[in-house]
Amino acid sequence: MREYLLTLCVTVAVTYLLTGPVRKFAIAAGAMPEIRARDVHREPTPRLGGIAMFGGLCAGLLVASHLSSLKHVFETSNEPRALLSGAGLIWLLGVLDDKWGVDALVKLGGQMIAAGVMVLQGLTILWLPVPGVGTVALTPMQGTLLTVALVVITINAVNFVDGLDGLASGMVCLAAAAFFLYAYRLWYGHNVEAAAPATLFAAILMGMCLGFLPHNMHPARIFMGDSGSMLIGLVLAAGAISITGQVDPDLLGSFTGSEKATVQATVPIYIPLLLPLTIIAVPVADLLLAIVRRTWNGQSPFAADRGHLHHRLLEIGHSHSRAVLIMYFWSALIAFGTVAYSVNSAGGVLLLIVALSAVGLVLLLMPRFRPRAPRWAEHLVPPRYRRRKASADAVASETAEERPSEEAPGEEQEPVPAGLHGATAVGDRSRFSHARDISSHH
Repeated sequence: MREYLLTLCVTVAVTYLLTGPVRKFAIAAGAMPEIRARDVHREPTPRLGGIAMFGGLCAGLLVASHLSSLKHVFETSNEPRALLSGAGLIWLLGVLDDKWGVDALVKLGGQMIAAGVMVLQGLTILWLPVPGVGTVALTPMQGTLLTVALVVITINAVNFVDGLDGLASGMVCLAAAAFFLYAYRLWYGHNVEAAAPATLFAAILMGMCLGFLPHNMHPARIFMGDSGSMLIGLVLAAGAISITGQVDPDLLGSFTGSEKATVQATVPIYIPLLLPLTIIAVPVADLLLAIVRRTWNGQSPFAADRGHLHHRLLEIGHSHSRAVLIMYFWSALIAFGTVAYSVNSAGGVLLLIVALSAVGLVLLLMPRFRPRAPRWAEHLVPPRYRRRKASADAVASETAEERPSEEAPGEEQEPVPAGLHGATAVGDRSRFSHARDISSHH
């Protein structure tokens, strides 16, 4: 665990320290596109944050390759090199898109090529556990098609959800944390050595997201762009493919008595947790809804719009930060809830998940509710959650509501001369009326 933590910390530090220079480079390079109709930010913001994240990925792999407990992953498996090759291709494609823009079909082709490169180097799904049947071996063609489809779906799911400050990086970080716990349990808990690469990938992915997140929280100083969103989507998919394609359920059979019993005990826990279709269920649901919505309206599935889940949260009244936290909550509930259920399938875990889901629904349906921190903890939370700030806002809102009532219904406000514009609205009208009365007497 200490070497995983060291790899995580190095990845966080490198990503965090690189993001500042990358931001200056993005501004100098002109990678600050104009605000589009679907965007929620108000000022042009530099992109290319994926450059820093790719640097963190390289640093994490480099450090891990020199650690005694992790270097065997590089000696016995070709998967780290496969990941780096695919990540380099998808990152380069994203950089080009962030700077000059790339057609959607070209990006789709690039994603398929990056996935194919990883398949050629051994990062592929070899078998699947099926309930009631056991382990089903896949042909090379079936494994390739399933692997490429999984990579493409995951990349686009993360890319689609990258619409609010800190949303994609935070959600993927939560998914990677849950994935790390599951893979680490297989590796050290059940001594399944084939889970070691996936555990390393998850630790590095957490570091990439945590290092970039401070620069990307609302209001964001830099966006990860497609160079970052497609990169972290590919890394997440690579970890899922690694553990799904390489961990033989026969190794787990010794813990339950038979292979068929193992499959029945771990499905649908084993596969949904490993496949990012469930570990990032919220982005995938957003992706599917977007495809159906755009196709129904006669648009291209890749056409951008403002119908994503985070846009809908803003429309019903949630603030930017609150919408992000709600998406965090549901992602964490699904990912960690599945991990908890895979460890202990007792009814208490299900009751806890149901209770937390009810809490999430209440928060979702109360967009105007704003919790207040106790006075002793006010210095630990943002200003908007402090009681003093809340009281000041309440006074200001009451004053703003009272000002229009000072005018009689239907009465138009008289124009204020330019020379009197420095006074208050009420004072301006009284002074102007007094000056008009005096001038009428003369």
